[in-house]
Amino acid sequence: MEAKFIAYNKQSYSETETIDRSIEHLAYMDRRRTVREFSSRPIPIEVLENIIMSASTAPSGAHKQPWTFCIITNNDYKTKIKEAAEKEEFESYNGRMPEEWLEDLSYLGTDWHKPFLETAPALIIVFKKSYDIIDNKKRNNYYVTESVGLACGFLLEAIHYCGLVALTHTPSPMNFLTKLLNRPENEKPFLLIPVGYPADNTIVPDLQRKNKNDIINYY
Repeated sequence: MEAKFIAYNKQSYSETETIDRSIEHLAYMDRRRTVREFSSRPIPIEVLENIIMSASTAPSGAHKQPWTFCIITNNDYKTKIKEAAEKEEFESYNGRMPEEWLEDLSYLGTDWHKPFLETAPALIIVFKKSYDIIDNKKRNNYYVTESVGLACGFLLEAIHYCGLVALTHTPSPMNFLTKLLNRPENEKPFLLIPVGYPADNTIVPDLQRKNKNDIINYY
């Protein structure tokens, strides 16, 4: 089957405008922070749907779009997810994590308690699909982890753009999410992302990001 191609038009800018826009975007993105303290203020479902559809504009291997996004706003589900996640996190903080990992986390003050899973007005759970079932046949997807990772990056940018905050949470293992949400066997949990508005008087660690000399090489 041959692909159908259509004309593509993309607005371009002068060199000066391009530089200015890159500076503005860097400053804008540098304000994005991971937050663990959420307001219970609800988010319109349209906003959640739109940020997910923004995430789905990410590139993917063979354009398979191997992702599913589950929106959780039901309090009963949030409580069940919190209880299951805390069970796994307790095991991680009390035996699974090596000492070096615990030391690297210690200055952040995190532990196995995850109250934000109930406080945040919405949880977005991202599942990756290693294959699809089409016409009762198994069809493999390609570069699944890379594709879903890109979509999650787009999702975080869209959340930030809307004035919301998020936390990328990865209780390990996350198989309990598949069972709780009754997801099909071809879906595996990738990220659990609480989304909302920051709580009043929210604080975040005073972190410094690596500078360009630490992360860029020229050839």
